[in-house]
Amino acid sequence: MEEKQIETTYLVYPDANALPAQYSKLLDRAKASLKDSWSPYSEYKVAAAVELANGQIFTGANQENAAYPLCLCAERVALAAAASKCPNIPPIAMAITTEKGDSPAAPCGACRQVISEQEFRFDQPITLILGAQRGNVMVLDSVQPLLPFSFHGALLKG
Repeated sequence: MEEKQIETTYLVYPDANALPAQYSKLLDRAKASLKDSWSPYSEYKVAAAVELANGQIFTGANQENAAYPLCLCAERVALAAAASKCPNIPPIAMAITTEKGDSPAAPCGACRQVISEQEFRFDQPITLILGAQRGNVMVLDSVQPLLPFSFHGALLKG
């Protein structure tokens, strides 16, 4: 038996004001999209902003449904909007925020997988900026530390 360890490295900023300008701008765009959330059941608003390599930014907010499996997370809404308008331009960064609390909003498992798919598709990482209305902001160089054993297309070929 061999024991292995997974380590995660990320940056923690005391608040959004301490972020580098490019990340602050993206997080501000995500926060501005919280108003577009349709969350009458959970009352938990989440928004995301994704920046593409060409500088374009697309936003999304969570969209709930009374039939819960049909809900859409903000991350997937933003990535789908970007992919539908610019299908061949890779995403380079994504900011995710929530209206409540002071803990950074991390993507759910399904969104981690969708973000991971985009990283594999374009063979480049997507910087994640995870924030909330107040408090610390976390920055990760990729989604992979959040999903270390991700499922990807290369596994289908073997």
